[in-house]
Amino acid sequence: MKKGIHPDYHQVVFQDSSTGFKFLSGSTKTSDETVEWEDGNTYPLIRVEISSDSHPFYTGKQKFTQADGAVDRFNKKYGLKND
Repeated sequence: MKKGIHPDYHQVVFQDSSTGFKFLSGSTKTSDETVEWEDGNTYPLIRVEISSDSHPFYTGKQKFTQADGAVDRFNKKYGLKND
Protein backbone atom coordinates (compact mmCIF):
# COMPACT_ATOMS: atom_id res chain seq x y z
CA MET A 1 0.00 0.00 0.00
CA LYS A 2 1.12 3.54 -0.68
CA LYS A 3 1.88 5.57 2.42
CA GLY A 4 -0.25 8.60 3.27
CA ILE A 5 -3.23 7.97 0.96
CA HIS A 6 -5.34 5.62 3.08
CA PRO A 7 -7.58 6.75 5.96
CA ASP A 8 -6.78 5.70 9.52
CA TYR A 9 -8.49 2.40 10.39
CA HIS A 10 -9.33 2.15 14.10
CA GLN A 11 -11.83 0.69 16.58
CA VAL A 12 -15.14 2.54 17.10
CA VAL A 13 -18.38 1.79 18.97
CA PHE A 14 -21.60 1.86 16.94
CA GLN A 15 -24.87 2.49 18.82
CA ASP A 16 -28.35 1.79 17.45
CA SER A 17 -30.42 4.93 18.15
CA SER A 18 -33.72 3.08 18.40
CA THR A 19 -32.70 0.23 20.74
CA GLY A 20 -29.50 1.40 22.43
CA PHE A 21 -27.63 -1.74 21.26
CA LYS A 22 -23.84 -1.13 21.02
CA PHE A 23 -21.08 -3.05 19.28
CA LEU A 24 -17.35 -2.53 18.78
CA SER A 25 -16.00 -2.72 15.24
CA GLY A 26 -13.21 -1.42 13.04
CA SER A 27 -13.92 1.59 10.86
CA THR A 28 -12.38 4.61 9.17
CA LYS A 29 -15.23 6.75 10.50
CA THR A 30 -14.59 8.95 13.52
CA SER A 31 -16.60 11.10 15.92
CA ASP A 32 -16.13 13.81 18.53
CA GLU A 33 -18.39 11.83 20.87
CA THR A 34 -16.71 9.05 22.88
CA VAL A 35 -17.84 6.19 25.10
CA GLU A 36 -16.09 3.87 27.55
CA TRP A 37 -16.34 0.25 26.39
CA GLU A 38 -16.47 -2.93 28.50
CA ASP A 39 -12.69 -3.36 28.27
CA GLY A 40 -12.15 -0.01 30.03
CA ASN A 41 -10.87 1.80 26.90
CA THR A 42 -12.50 4.89 25.40
CA TYR A 43 -13.58 4.72 21.75
CA PRO A 44 -15.32 7.12 19.34
CA LEU A 45 -19.12 6.66 19.35
CA ILE A 46 -21.01 6.52 16.04
CA ARG A 47 -24.81 6.58 16.28
CA VAL A 48 -26.69 4.65 13.58
CA GLU A 49 -30.42 4.58 12.86
CA ILE A 50 -30.62 0.83 12.30
CA SER A 51 -28.53 -2.24 13.12
CA SER A 52 -29.02 -5.99 13.32
CA ASP A 53 -30.76 -5.42 16.66
CA SER A 54 -33.60 -3.37 15.13
CA HIS A 55 -33.73 -4.41 11.44
CA PRO A 56 -36.84 -6.51 10.63
CA PHE A 57 -34.79 -9.01 8.59
CA TYR A 58 -32.79 -10.00 11.68
CA THR A 59 -35.51 -9.61 14.30
CA GLY A 60 -38.31 -11.24 12.31
CA LYS A 61 -40.79 -8.50 13.23
CA GLN A 62 -41.50 -4.88 12.49
CA LYS A 63 -40.60 -2.26 15.09
CA PHE A 64 -42.21 1.13 14.73
CA THR A 65 -40.27 3.61 16.81
CA GLN A 66 -41.55 7.02 15.73
CA ALA A 67 -44.61 6.10 13.66
CA ASP A 68 -46.54 4.20 16.34
CA GLY A 69 -49.81 6.10 15.89
CA ALA A 70 -49.33 7.08 12.24
CA VAL A 71 -50.30 3.66 10.89
CA ASP A 72 -53.46 3.55 13.01
CA ARG A 73 -54.43 7.06 11.94
CA PHE A 74 -53.86 6.17 8.28
CA ASN A 75 -55.93 2.98 8.54
CA LYS A 76 -58.73 4.84 10.34
CA LYS A 77 -58.81 7.54 7.67
CA TYR A 78 -58.20 5.49 4.49
CA GLY A 79 -58.45 1.85 5.54
CA LEU A 80 -61.17 -0.65 4.69
CA LYS A 81 -64.33 -0.36 6.70
CA ASN A 82 -65.67 -3.57 8.22
CA ASP A 83 -69.45 -3.20 8.29
